[in-house]
Amino acid sequence: MTTTTSTDARPLGELFSDLTRDLTTLVRNELSLARAEMSGKISRATKHLGMIAIGAVVALAGLFTLAACLVLVLVQVGVSAWLAALLVGLALAAIGGMMAMSSLSALKKEDLTPTATLESLKETTWKRQTN
Repeated sequence: MTTTTSTDARPLGELFSDLTRDLTTLVRNELSLARAEMSGKISRATKHLGMIAIGAVVALAGLFTLAACLVLVLVQVGVSAWLAALLVGLALAAIGGMMAMSSLSALKKEDLTPTATLESLKETTWKRQTN
C-alpha cells in the first residue's frame, strides 16, 4: 500500500495572493446574499407598511363618522348643532393633544444612541491597536 501526500509547492506569495482573492470572493458573495435577502425583506415590509397606512386612513374615516354621529346624538337630545360640534371637536382635540404630549415626553427620555454598535466599534478598534 502506497501513501501519497500532496504538498503544494507554490511560492508563499502566490498562496497569499490566492488567499486574498478567495477571501475577497467570499466577502463579495456574502454581501450579495445579504443584499438579496434584505431586498426581499424590505419589499415585504414596504407592502405591510402600505397596508398599515391604508388601514389608518380607513380608521380615521371611521373616527370622523363616529364624531359626526356623536354630534347628531347631542343635537337629538337638545343641544344646538354648533355647540354639539364644538364640544365634540374640543373633546377630540384634548384627547389627541394629551396623547401627542405624552408621546413627545416619552420620546425625549428615550436614548437613541446605538450603544451596542459603538461598543463593538471601540472593541474592534482596540483589538487592532493592540495587535
